[in-house]
Amino acid sequence: MGRKYAIRNQESFYFVTFTVVYWLDVFTRIEYRNILLESIRHCQDEKGLNVGAWCIMTNHAHMIIGSEGKSNLEDIIRDMKSYTSRHIRKYMENNPLESRKDWMIWMMQRAGKKKSNNKDFQFWQQHNHPIELTSNELIEQRLDYIHNNPVKAGFVETPSDWLYSSARDYEGRKGLLEIFYLD
Repeated sequence: MGRKYAIRNQESFYFVTFTVVYWLDVFTRIEYRNILLESIRHCQDEKGLNVGAWCIMTNHAHMIIGSEGKSNLEDIIRDMKSYTSRHIRKYMENNPLESRKDWMIWMMQRAGKKKSNNKDFQFWQQHNHPIELTSNELIEQRLDYIHNNPVKAGFVETPSDWLYSSARDYEGRKGLLEIFYLD
């Protein structure tokens, strides 16, 4: 991470974005979304991840996250991305029904060969661009951005209609992840 984008305060919440290499539409399949959700839940239960907001789109995910102090936020992010990368790759390689398998794996191998710190494969783009949320105004702005992402993409009419988002929780409905409310 560069100096502009760095986690400096472990007690703060950060807005982060995880993007699939080449903006590949991996999360159009429920199985891949579930692997990401499983990894987030594990980090919540075992590593002290607090999720203030989240949204999974077709090729990226936005989150507002913090740490309870069990682990550094950078380590949690690293572990979450590593887990999802390995497990999505394994599922993809072993799924005979994945029509895009050869092309997506080829694209991810291509991305992996471009970075010396990869072995042979890269699922996520390297950066997360963590932005520290230092004011209520900034928190509200990012919450609105995250929850309206599926609306702006034309997937749903209202934010809470998107199942893979915390917008449901903020409207009093139970979502798919435990939420640490920010308002």
